[in-house]
Amino acid sequence: MKNYEELNIAQEVSETDPFTRERYKQFYCNFPKHVQTVIDIGCNTGRGGEILKELNPNLKLVGLDCVASRLAKISPDIYVSTICSYSSNIESPDSSFDIVVAGEFIEHIYPDEVIRTLQEFYRIIKPAGRLLLTTPNPNYLRLKLTGGSVLGGAHVSQHYPAELKQQLESVGFVNVKLIGSGKMTRILGERLPILAFYGSYLTIADR
Repeated sequence: MKNYEELNIAQEVSETDPFTRERYKQFYCNFPKHVQTVIDIGCNTGRGGEILKELNPNLKLVGLDCVASRLAKISPDIYVSTICSYSSNIESPDSSFDIVVAGEFIEHIYPDEVIRTLQEFYRIIKPAGRLLLTTPNPNYLRLKLTGGSVLGGAHVSQHYPAELKQQLESVGFVNVKLIGSGKMTRILGERLPILAFYGSYLTIADR
């Protein structure tokens, strides 16, 4: 039986990742105009949500995480509510949110539950809403040169850019775009056309 709580609570780096602030700023830069409602998937202790509230105090944020002890640490000033559940079965009505953000999250989902998770994202996004998702890049040149892997620890799936784009389109998403993310953006920016130079990438997909 899959126990995502045990799997993810062991990865303490997720609570201290120094790139979190930049990742959520990148998310925000790709928000359409007039966004009001956002769900932060894999919100952890709310560090990303805090950035979004700094950038736009009027946002109505909801945080989702499967680790209850992390949700308990979140300041009540960040999210209007939190949901303790898995992403494959989100306790929220259809078309609830303008935006779904999922920062370095989908690699924590077992392969046989990835499509179901993407379907849930599609279901809870309003028509003309948007999904913003980052994940480690299996094609990253540094991994190729060192024989490294995205997999390991709490990372139980890996997502090649072309395959993830195809999966999103199969669920119903449109206008799927992929751009660079992760620490290499500090040097290269995010728009270099060769994704292999980036350790992570951002997927932008519209409903």
